[in-house]
Amino acid sequence: MPGRGWSGVGYRRSVSDFVVADAVPPVVMGVLNVTPDSFSDGGRYTTLSEAVAHGVRMCAEGAALVDVGGESTRPGAERVDAETEQARVLPVIRELASAGVPMSIDTTRAAVAAAALEAGVAVVNDVSGGLADPAMTKVVAEAGCPYVLMHWRGHSRRMAELATYRDVVTEVRDELAARVDEALAAGVAADKIIIDPGLGFAKTAEHNWELTRRLAEIQALGYPVLFGASRKSYLGRLLASPDGEPRAVHEREAATIATSVLAVAAGVWGVRVHQVRDTVDAIAVWRASGSPRLAAHD
Repeated sequence: MPGRGWSGVGYRRSVSDFVVADAVPPVVMGVLNVTPDSFSDGGRYTTLSEAVAHGVRMCAEGAALVDVGGESTRPGAERVDAETEQARVLPVIRELASAGVPMSIDTTRAAVAAAALEAGVAVVNDVSGGLADPAMTKVVAEAGCPYVLMHWRGHSRRMAELATYRDVVTEVRDELAARVDEALAAGVAADKIIIDPGLGFAKTAEHNWELTRRLAEIQALGYPVLFGASRKSYLGRLLASPDGEPRAVHEREAATIATSVLAVAAGVWGVRVHQVRDTVDAIAVWRASGSPRLAAHD
């Protein structure tokens, strides 16, 4: 395998070094949705000033990357056109770049990724792993930037019907491996690839828990792993009230932090979260506990 996770001898330091100088995994990626309809914070940061202020705040709180997205990928969401997506994200990216905030672009479109890279982002985070737009790998290869490939089976409106697996971990691993192979064939450098099992994307709650339990099998592909469980519906169902009402989105932070720390303890490269400060604090506690993985890297 090309590497063995961020604590292993073969870890590709160039990925984290490119993200932000002196960044040491686990990396915290802060979510900045510039959308009216995202499941967690849609409509909260739709003005330029609100979005920029939130991005700057997350950076100050310890986010190594601010992940800027202009199209909702919540289950059932309808697509927006590329022009709308660019109009939402590019002004925010330019302002955050001027403020020195390191960013990724959360998009499945090559044209949006190219424009965002030109405007100042450092990383492309593609939830489709290159499946939604065949031109994406060419853009990433030419830019020479880190590329997050997530496991994906189809757009948001079809996700539920695609959540069928015999063995979710084996199939997610194999499908991710195929996406990596295609990226490599297109010229994306191996040391720029990060993989994401895609919790909640064409997956049931049971699938998400199984992927969490067996993260080592995803890591065995040899690439840094990004883990994103923040505020997702399966956590709301886990914490449901006695009458079966799922826990509200903004009351899932403790569960989010718990899943993030569990993933960090398992050796992931980074976690993608909405609440940066509390996650950074929890990782600091984990670090102080003397984790063998972190001590080995330090």
